[in-house]
Amino acid sequence: MPFIEFLAPPMDEAMRQDAAGIVTESLCSAFGAGPQTMTVYFLDVPASHYAHAGKIGSSESAQRVFVKVHAYRRDVSARREAARALTSPLAKLLALPEAAICIYFFDRALDEVAHAGHLASDKPA
Repeated sequence: MPFIEFLAPPMDEAMRQDAAGIVTESLCSAFGAGPQTMTVYFLDVPASHYAHAGKIGSSESAQRVFVKVHAYRRDVSARREAARALTSPLAKLLALPEAAICIYFFDRALDEVAHAGHLASDKPA
């Protein structure tokens, strides 16, 4: 953990690889975690499947990108650093303004996460 949901316009494989690298490196640095803990899920959202301010998107307008970070609780400074580290490189990669990159942190306590049928809080250290 963390698991990252990346909702964005469809990207080719090379762009997905670049985005995965940005997300992994940024979160590893901000959270002090290893890359083996990071999993990124890409969810393509074409303009026709996106609306903002009540209007369906178009290829002429900048589509917001929604990055959801599901992780164990980190302090505010770590989340702030993650947001900074993710925003600029993703905006550049996707040729979007930084204001189009939206990152939400879904923090979880150890007793709210299970892997292999066991709560993370129940695993021996």
